[in-house]
Amino acid sequence: MTDKSYNHWGSMSDRALAKHIGAFIKHHRMQQNKTQDILATEAGISRSTLSLLERGETVNLSTLIQVLRVLDQLNIMNSFLVQESISPLELARLEKKKRKRASGKHTERSTPTNW
Repeated sequence: MTDKSYNHWGSMSDRALAKHIGAFIKHHRMQQNKTQDILATEAGISRSTLSLLERGETVNLSTLIQVLRVLDQLNIMNSFLVQESISPLELARLEKKKRKRASGKHTERSTPTNW
């Protein structure tokens, strides 16, 4: 895998992105000193399917996930985290409902009888 840093993922073709993913898989397989046969067996896929993936050919999404799991690379899923955000209108509505001050109503406090 090259040390190129891609900052413009949107400008890359689908084919180029698939090849980049394939290079990522191959790089990490080689780093772990695994043959295609070993990795494919561990992932529960055929060697030819792994070969397709490494070449950037079309494979099933579950195949990619299985291979990433075996390579211990599921940390890239952090890029897909979804953070729920509240709309400004909803935030304003919630702020309006918040208490602004104490009511000032006195409640009787129970005093202990032994005072």
